Amino acid sequence: MVDLESSVKIELGQWVTQIIHFVGGEKRTIEGVNTHTIRQGEFTKFLLRDGSYVMINDKNVLMVEIFKEANEG
Repeated sequence: MVDLESSVKIELGQWVTQIIHFVGGEKRTIEGVNTHTIRQGEFTKFLLRDGSYVMINDKNVLMVEIFKEANEG
């Protein structure tokens, strides 16, 4: 998979919190997202600080809010 070099990695650092807004009104807050591991395709996947992976079906996402974590330099 090609790394699209997301600007999130450059602008906000390695660790962020994401709030993902899904079709239908659901939203989920995910803390400890490693921006260096974000890979996009039909599913976007990324590694969390605790070592687990998250995979999200992009067609179900309306918007993603991203915040720099307080402990990130």
